[in-house]
Amino acid sequence: MSVHAIAKGVKQSPRKVAVVASLVRGRSVDEALTILEHTPRRSAIAVKKVIQSARANADYNHGYKPASLRIIEISVTPGPRLKRYRAAWRGTAQPYEKKSSHIKVVVDGEKRQAKPTPSKPAAKANTSSVKIKDADTKNKPAKEKS
Repeated sequence: MSVHAIAKGVKQSPRKVAVVASLVRGRSVDEALTILEHTPRRSAIAVKKVIQSARANADYNHGYKPASLRIIEISVTPGPRLKRYRAAWRGTAQPYEKKSSHIKVVVDGEKRQAKPTPSKPAAKANTSSVKIKDADTKNKPAKEKS
């Protein structure tokens, strides 16, 4: 069973993110994070965060060994585009788009051994000796001298 993580709406062009994603496709998670740490591109940060999220999902939610994880699939698809206009000469408007991306990472590896559940011990009777102090002795005023 594979584990995935998705980052939606990353404010970067899918072409630029796909170049970085192709650097780490098919590698182990630790090796991919090392490569992305030394990649001088802005999209490397977004890809690195998604891979770290997939590793955390596999470790905490599904019980995989973090050292054995490999990237099975990494895909970058275009997200929604914001259409905008820029003022140009003679009162015209030039259209442009602010592009976004969706990054999906699928990892798989070796599962951890399940810990055996201990059998429940027999219920003990409540034999603890709890002394309840008298509330009146605590708050008694001192005797006044006449």
